[in-house]
Amino acid sequence: MRVDIWTDINCPFCYIGKARFEQALEGFPHASDVEIVHRSFELDPTSKPGSSAPVVPMLAKKYGISEAQAAANERGLGAQAQELGLAYQVEGRDAGNSFDMHRLLHWALDLGRQEALLDALYRANFAESEPAFGSRDRLVEIAESAGFDGAAARAVLEDETAYADAVRADEEAASRIGIGGVPFFVFDGKYAVSGAQPPAVFTDALDKVWGDRPEPLTVIGGDDDAACGPDGCELPQRG
Repeated sequence: MRVDIWTDINCPFCYIGKARFEQALEGFPHASDVEIVHRSFELDPTSKPGSSAPVVPMLAKKYGISEAQAAANERGLGAQAQELGLAYQVEGRDAGNSFDMHRLLHWALDLGRQEALLDALYRANFAESEPAFGSRDRLVEIAESAGFDGAAARAVLEDETAYADAVRADEEAASRIGIGGVPFFVFDGKYAVSGAQPPAVFTDALDKVWGDRPEPLTVIGGDDDAACGPDGCELPQRG
């Protein structure tokens, strides 16, 4: 089974939703047979590259609420995160352009370590006091904290074309599917879960998709009879 998850590092519900999904996955008997791929989604693709700004004023402006209300919402999210054992800095967080982060996540996917980098980026944004956005030096530091080679990460960041097409392809796929918000989970290309749902919802989805999988073929007879393959047809060699 494959689960594609569209996320953005700016998104607190992606941070919380990932933990809830992982809780469900821990109790899923076929967890070792589940492939997870994190896909790119920018909550604000119009933000200036390299930009960074305090999150509370940004949220207040975006949703037309007071800064006091936005701060209260942050505290509420912090409480939800705490219930999951996640650190969450309710004051002083920033927000910004995440395109470079998504490029690095595709690089990490090629290295087979996407999950490690995603966790490090979430931790930097939601749990650490130093801003996560606005500086490529900071992104290199975050990559190194997750065990990646800093020079290699910097090389990706400094090549503006590196993995840019992969990010855009994910975003185009999200548009085709009709994804308007994240997190968004797609199970085997057939079922979807939208939002940071409770673990029980993810458990139901995992069970449903696994139950719908076709049973493997049972081959009757040996493999020494005449057959055709990609290289042509061969008669069996019999002694």
